[in-house]
Amino acid sequence: MGQPMHILEHVADLRKRILMTLGTFLVSLIGCFLFVDHIYDFLAAGSKEALTILGPTDILSIYMKLSGIGAIVITVPVAAYQIWRFVEPALTQRERQVTLMYIPALFLLFVIGLCFAYKILFPMMYQFVLGLSQGNFNVQITANDYFTFMVNVCLPVALVFELPVVVLFLTHIGILNPERLANIRRPAYFLLTIISITITPPDFVSDVLVIIPLLVLYEISVAISRIVHRKRMEKGESRSALIG
Repeated sequence: MGQPMHILEHVADLRKRILMTLGTFLVSLIGCFLFVDHIYDFLAAGSKEALTILGPTDILSIYMKLSGIGAIVITVPVAAYQIWRFVEPALTQRERQVTLMYIPALFLLFVIGLCFAYKILFPMMYQFVLGLSQGNFNVQITANDYFTFMVNVCLPVALVFELPVVVLFLTHIGILNPERLANIRRPAYFLLTIISITITPPDFVSDVLVIIPLLVLYEISVAISRIVHRKRMEKGESRSALIG
């Protein structure tokens, strides 16, 4: 571990980390805005209907929303690294190496979650909701509604995909263990169900399409926690035997 830091040094370091993260987001936002036409073409390809706008302000709103999504994706690993740098002085050399490995895992799972939601969940829910019209309505999809629906589905799912890494980290530092996760399985299932209902349209099929992956992720997290906890216990027993 490094030299102890004064409280003012911690505050100054935290301020620097926050500013660097915000700076990365702003630079990424500008960069994505410069190429927002390409982002729009890629994301709008899933809509078979022509997207409309209701006014000139919708154009700026849509472009800023798409640029913001791209900026968030770029900023996620930077934010994770800045958090690691902030807590690094309080860690041992081994803990620094282990926690540093979580950064690419966080980014990878975030991207996997986005791809899963965009490629699988979003098209199914989008077509299902449109199918509810059954030819009874003259469907005109606004671009703003289309991308808002996409963000409301994809972004929360991508964040929930971080659950295994978060559980792995909390288990590694001793806050969580498989027994504790098993004991809170029912309230965790209830919370994940509430999340799925919140981020999906009000229909049963969409809820099921989201809740199943979330529950699978939770069970994967429990399995990961069990493996990490067992290794921690084995290491603890080995150290006790050496001391004894």
